[in-house]
Amino acid sequence: MKREKVQENIRNMAMTAMFAAMVYVLTAFVHIPTHQGYVHIGDGIIYLSAAIMPMPYAMAASAIGAGLSDYMSGYAVWVLPTVIIKSLTVMAFTNKSDRIVNRRNLFGVIGAGLICVGGYYGTGVLIAIMSGSGVGAAFGGAVADILTNVIQSLASGILFVAVGMSLDKVNIKRIIKV
Repeated sequence: MKREKVQENIRNMAMTAMFAAMVYVLTAFVHIPTHQGYVHIGDGIIYLSAAIMPMPYAMAASAIGAGLSDYMSGYAVWVLPTVIIKSLTVMAFTNKSDRIVNRRNLFGVIGAGLICVGGYYGTGVLIAIMSGSGVGAAFGGAVADILTNVIQSLASGILFVAVGMSLDKVNIKRIIKV
């Protein structure tokens, strides 16, 4: 029994590293700069990791991949908020089903989008105020990225559903035994 648990932990850590790397690549190298940051589809991989792996591992993968992307892309001020926001998005999904794409995870895309849009809006306001902007200007400036965060969440949701349905067709969760 102990050997099986060790093997399970090793498998989860390896998958965490793999998902963190995929989040990093799709976030750092496939993005479009915006007013306060950039739009990417790396969240789609975060959603996949949340639907496949146990929550703590999915949270680690999302925090590492997205946080590293912000840091390496020159957005160091966003690293801590990103780690928190992306970890929270994982909580919108479940890995308890045999299928990646299920009712809970489809609604999870909406919840994750709300967490992302709200989290980055609030963070944008705080960063602007701490940088010396007036309160009105801070709220107004952060509004500029709401649409791009909505687009990012929608595009990531589409990626999640498309890839998740493909992986469900080959019963990936049964194959990798998570």
